[in-house]
Amino acid sequence: MGNTRTLRRSALCMALGLGLASLAVPTAFAGNTDGSVVGHTQANAVVTVTSPSTGLTRTITADGNGNYRFPFLPVGDYLLTVNSNGNAVGQSRHVTVTLGNATTVDVGSNANATELSSINVTSNALPVIDVTSTESATNISRETLTRLPVEQSVASVALLAPGVVKGNAGFGGISFGGSSIAENAFYVNGLNVTDFYNRNGFSEAPFDFYQEFQVKTGGYSVEFGRTTGGVVNAVARSGTNEFKFGTTITMEPGNWHSAAKDRYNADGSRYITASRDQDSLVKTNVWAAGPIIKDKLFFFAMYEARGSEPHNTDNLGKTITYNNADNNFWGTTINWNVTDSNTLSLMAFSDKTKNVGDVYGYDYDTHTVGPRSNIINSDTGGRNWALTWSSYLTNDLSMKLMYGQNQRDANTQSQLDVQCNVVAGTTGFLNIHDPGVALGCTNSSTVYARTDKRTQYRADFEWTLGSNLLRFGYDHEKNVSDYARHYTGPGEYYYNLYATSPGSTIPNGGVVPPGYDAYVRARRYEIAGTFPTINSAFYVEDNWSITPNFVLNAGIRNDSFNNEDASGRSYIKISKQIAPRLGFSWDVKGDASMKVFGNLGRYYLPVANVINIKQAGGLLDERTYYGFAGWDIQTLNGLTYAVPKLGAQIGPVDDSQGNGTVGDLRSEVDKNMDPVYQDEAILGFQQLINNNWSWGVRGIYRRLHNAIDDMEISATPKCGGDGYIGWVMANPGKKVTVWGDTNCDGTPDGYLTIDTSKYGWAMYDSDGNYLGQRGWVKPKRTYEAIELQLDKAWDDKWSFNASYTAAWNRGNAEGPVNSDTDFDDTGRTENFDDPYVNLSNGFLPNDRRHQLKLRGTYALSKNWQVGANVEVNSGGPITGYGVGNPYDATNYHSYFICVDKCGSIPGQFDTNGDPVQYPSEDRVYKSSPRGNYGRLPWTYTLDANITYVLPYDGGKMRVKLTAFNLLNQQRTVQVDQDLQTDISPQTNSTFRQPIGFQAPRYVQLSFSADF
Repeated sequence: MGNTRTLRRSALCMALGLGLASLAVPTAFAGNTDGSVVGHTQANAVVTVTSPSTGLTRTITADGNGNYRFPFLPVGDYLLTVNSNGNAVGQSRHVTVTLGNATTVDVGSNANATELSSINVTSNALPVIDVTSTESATNISRETLTRLPVEQSVASVALLAPGVVKGNAGFGGISFGGSSIAENAFYVNGLNVTDFYNRNGFSEAPFDFYQEFQVKTGGYSVEFGRTTGGVVNAVARSGTNEFKFGTTITMEPGNWHSAAKDRYNADGSRYITASRDQDSLVKTNVWAAGPIIKDKLFFFAMYEARGSEPHNTDNLGKTITYNNADNNFWGTTINWNVTDSNTLSLMAFSDKTKNVGDVYGYDYDTHTVGPRSNIINSDTGGRNWALTWSSYLTNDLSMKLMYGQNQRDANTQSQLDVQCNVVAGTTGFLNIHDPGVALGCTNSSTVYARTDKRTQYRADFEWTLGSNLLRFGYDHEKNVSDYARHYTGPGEYYYNLYATSPGSTIPNGGVVPPGYDAYVRARRYEIAGTFPTINSAFYVEDNWSITPNFVLNAGIRNDSFNNEDASGRSYIKISKQIAPRLGFSWDVKGDASMKVFGNLGRYYLPVANVINIKQAGGLLDERTYYGFAGWDIQTLNGLTYAVPKLGAQIGPVDDSQGNGTVGDLRSEVDKNMDPVYQDEAILGFQQLINNNWSWGVRGIYRRLHNAIDDMEISATPKCGGDGYIGWVMANPGKKVTVWGDTNCDGTPDGYLTIDTSKYGWAMYDSDGNYLGQRGWVKPKRTYEAIELQLDKAWDDKWSFNASYTAAWNRGNAEGPVNSDTDFDDTGRTENFDDPYVNLSNGFLPNDRRHQLKLRGTYALSKNWQVGANVEVNSGGPITGYGVGNPYDATNYHSYFICVDKCGSIPGQFDTNGDPVQYPSEDRVYKSSPRGNYGRLPWTYTLDANITYVLPYDGGKMRVKLTAFNLLNQQRTVQVDQDLQTDISPQTNSTFRQPIGFQAPRYVQLSFSADF
């Protein structure tokens, strides 16, 4: 009896695992737009898969060992049959193909499995363990999302995966596994839609356009590259032989949004005005899908009209802007079954958006709207399309070719671009000098026009060779940024105002004269040009079933990046970026109920196009500092506003970041630069608990190597401070080869190499005497995590998923952006401006020690469902940034604070009456390391929904009411981390002041009907 029970339990596990315990079955890898079906049957049997919905039929012959494989199958449901010598083998099987995965089905190859063939198993019904996969990925279908309270954005879908957290509140984004927000990749139907200008966003379609998402958090194939973070891979919906149509109406009325809180200083003055802000949104989506030619040609088409009219005040509550967006969407897919061995697919969509912002004067106390003062026009988004040809060349060799374009526009202009400069004051400044009226007469900071256009093509092949599956391909992108930008107003100046004290040293090294308790920074910023980048890669991968229960995956990718200047000259060119990846999967019991897997991999990150523009585009970035001499109160278009009066100029004009010319690029780029790359190691375990439940655990280690960033090389080993080179894009802490002065005569005449771990930065005392030089610390970033997951699959009654991640994200460099200081010019951070900026190793901004995610749906009855999504995160670290350092006289953002002899010597003045400062060598500094001031509070977010579902013949109606942030938590997610803003004994009065918060609760009602 005991042996019988054991046999039945083993056979049931095999059925629940879709027969993944195969005998030398080719490994189950799939492409980025489709899936695969693989398995084992009788030797030389004829295997056929047919899509009941599209008529697509493919037939192959199993090899002499009974192995078979169908690659490049469109996502959907199939019927699989097997025949041998004209006789049916086993029973027909219903198979569901999911995005980026392989479904394994054995037919007639094992008596025990065949006896249970009456059990109808699909990947949507049970927690299948794919014992042939070595990657870490989460698949989420459109059907799953309709049951859950998830915000309608791709980022919100990605956040459902373990180890993914929101980026800094200042510029958003998402962080995968401790990486910065600028290291991820996003695909739709194989088309890369990632923002390549700054890598901080992507092109996006409405939820109803997508069929399925796959969120890859680690261990992904060499097919994917140009990322050291994560990958979000999506596939669009398509038509079938059945004509269907439908609509979805989504409403978010303004009065269904809870008000944000105003924020006040200790003295009762308001520094953030948010309670009058309000969003409202109505979206009407209509779609249709069906056959153009039955079994041959199909279409899916969608149009979404959106009415979005949010309004918001400025932080002073002196102006209010009413926005009206025209961001209607269209999208389509067309699929042609040319033959049973060839398909052609087109995907296209437009996410173009035009927004008009009407700006009015506003009186917060009386809630009175004044006359209109400005109109701001913004255009974003663009058109995207991809054409894909898939072909079965032979029984064992398949091919997929893709060509497409991705376009993103970003244009901003206003009616007051010529008349009005932008004026902005820090909270500390406004506590002293609040003018009582609006700052400046515009909040449109720049006249800005940018078009980013990616042209992409790729070829992917799969070749089955016995127990080996060989995958190889080529991927090529040309990314062109057409860019122009300058500040608004007379002189094109942007005015920033800061509190200070007489005798303090400000960022350009100037000393604040007597009589000034604040200063003005007048900044000019201009650049224009067209800048291309060429990215290409080859890859090859072997997936080898060494034994019936053990799969080895070995691959290699060779990337090359070529960033060009406006004249088409190579500016940064890096080739032969060899990325090896090795993974294994062990089916422990041989019945697909338990799996041990792991992988090692290397991943490279390209240089964003913003670097081409800023470093090789003739950037003018000119900063002039003045004492603040009071307010000039003016009126324009009925708006009373204040602009600063400029007092005495303080210190020299600083154009070190760009003087408006393109210099000798040989002196601005390391000739032998190494790329940025990350190594990753993962070890994991998965197990079926029973026919509904599974669990798993995963350990992750990531280490980032190198940085490509700008660093000011102000000395050479041979010439000392007389060998000044300037700002160079290079690898900090490594040997740098640039064009410079080789014989110390003041004239650049040849290439020289500087070991920047020891040399490159000239040190001077307060009198300008040369003290020697030092080098940079190499960048460091590690991520260590343990992830636990528990999953209960949907069974028409309820589903549940829980994940807990304990993570440690340490180092001295977050990545190509600085989210803790809101510095988002990717690859041009403050991290390595001088050697002292980065002298702190600790917990990085994306460190969230604890992450808990819970989501699930429960069917109260046939027609009623409730769902919930809970996310709990511990807070990130708080650092107190200082200015200056104990080693020389320079003043930069740093991890030191001055505690004694920081300003002027009491009672001492020079011949001009200015205070005499303590020599820089007498200043006393204290270290202020990363995370030294505690952590942000924990955040708790509960989203909940209730849904009424009414099935009817040929379709379904769904009414869904969702409350996001149901408990209306508005906890702090960002604080001011500047402990000192200049070299003085004073600390910043707004240090640790909350400046970013959880979004308030809002309620969404959606109605959908399919026919």
